[in-house]
Amino acid sequence: MTPALDLSDDVVSLTRALCDIESVSGEERAIADAVETALTKLDHLEVLRDGDAVVARTHLGRAERVVLAGHLDTVPVAGNLPTWMEGDGAAAVVWGRGTADMKSGVAVALRVAATVPRPTRDVTFVFYDQEEVEESRNGLRRLQDTHPDWLAADFAVLCEPSAGTVEGGCQGSIRVDVTVPGVAAHSARSWTGRNAIHDAGEVLDRLQAYRAREVPVDGLVYREGLNAVGIRGGIAGNVIPDSCVVTINYRFAPDRDLAEAEAHLRDVFDGYPVTVTDGAPGARPGLDHPAAAAFVAAIGRPPAPKYGWTDVARFAAQGIPAVNYGPGDPNLAHRDDERCPAAAIEECERALRAYLS
Repeated sequence: MTPALDLSDDVVSLTRALCDIESVSGEERAIADAVETALTKLDHLEVLRDGDAVVARTHLGRAERVVLAGHLDTVPVAGNLPTWMEGDGAAAVVWGRGTADMKSGVAVALRVAATVPRPTRDVTFVFYDQEEVEESRNGLRRLQDTHPDWLAADFAVLCEPSAGTVEGGCQGSIRVDVTVPGVAAHSARSWTGRNAIHDAGEVLDRLQAYRAREVPVDGLVYREGLNAVGIRGGIAGNVIPDSCVVTINYRFAPDRDLAEAEAHLRDVFDGYPVTVTDGAPGARPGLDHPAAAAFVAAIGRPPAPKYGWTDVARFAAQGIPAVNYGPGDPNLAHRDDERCPAAAIEECERALRAYLS
């Protein structure tokens, strides 16, 4: 049975209702059904569906169209559902998977859809699947490939957690496997082989010695990161491993494209085979665009850079200026103690309602 969402609920209650519909990447059918059912009750919206992505849009003939977008999936649950509340009044905090990343932002967008029937700009609301996994499965990418007309707009806001601050652009991300070769041998006669796991120490030493750049891009400073995120090797408890693979993630400033990021990694790990396994380009802030500048002015806080990759990059690649703006601390995304202040969710709803009213 599809869980019911009541868009007349307050935004904090709606956040909890969304979070309590478990929707780990690839398992978004129930929440997509619930969102679609709730939106089809709003006569002022055209509602469209592709897989587990739901799009709703106004057709008022306004001079400008804005996208409000958010992903429906979360990383795996870690004993942090169903949600719970701590504190009262202005100190109230909602805890649980998805509260920061990013069902509070989805709740804000759904409340705006329900309560601003005649916005000053036409609005397209986009709720999509599989953002938290590899780029090839991303639901927004699928929509761009299959229904690009659904996403046509002059400006886009990703309701990603940004602590109520407009975050411009995003870092690019690339993952590579660095392979360290060895020579297999019986572990009782280890001197006849070469231990690839031991030799991986050179790769780790290069990572320890690496100093990440801090790069100004269009007035915002992006801090890069280069980190090992996995290591594997060995086939049995009595065999000297003949191969060790270190998986490395490079988060790079948007002054570099994917090709430049790959070339940089091949330089850092010169002498070792480097295989690219995943990659997505970043996006420059684009805050000098009139639509983006107007949004920043409406929010009324100095903008900041986005650390991490978000789907603003997809919109930027299509020539649509985009920013990140939503409740929740991005530093709490994916943590077991994920949480979001109720007041922050309410403030973002007020700000977006004002912007569109």
